[in-house]
Amino acid sequence: MTDMLVRLYDLPPAEPLLQRLAAEGVVCRRPEAYERSAVLAFVRAHFPRWEDELTVSLSRSPATCYVAAREGAVLGFACYHATRPNFFGPTGVDEAERGRGIGTALLLCSLHAMAAEGYAYAVIGSVGPADFYARAVGAIPIPGSDPGIYGNRLQPPAP
Repeated sequence: MTDMLVRLYDLPPAEPLLQRLAAEGVVCRRPEAYERSAVLAFVRAHFPRWEDELTVSLSRSPATCYVAAREGAVLGFACYHATRPNFFGPTGVDEAERGRGIGTALLLCSLHAMAAEGYAYAVIGSVGPADFYARAVGAIPIPGSDPGIYGNRLQPPAP
């Protein structure tokens, strides 16, 4: 899977989507340190391969991730600066909640935070849904980036 590049100085605004989701009871925000266990439990249940990167994001202050939640239940997450500085991802939304704009909202929150730190561009690493990123933020493939930094991964021992 290839990496993609995003112009952070040309992002769509996040606020209209965040307001629509808030009206539906969904809040997107950075998790607090005391919420680490709840966010990690969500990722272990839905996206266990990404627990390591989420742990890095949650170890920073402020956290370099955003979560979407309704009535205290985590619905999705998005990390940045987890794998490498200036990298977005991993990200995931509960399958039952997809198609409502939650993933786009988490993406925009994260990318706007990166822009506020002074970055002009961001890398979305090892992209699965390339069409989504192209539509949502104008991301373009980076030639020659497959497998990129994700090649030659260590594997956990077989059970």
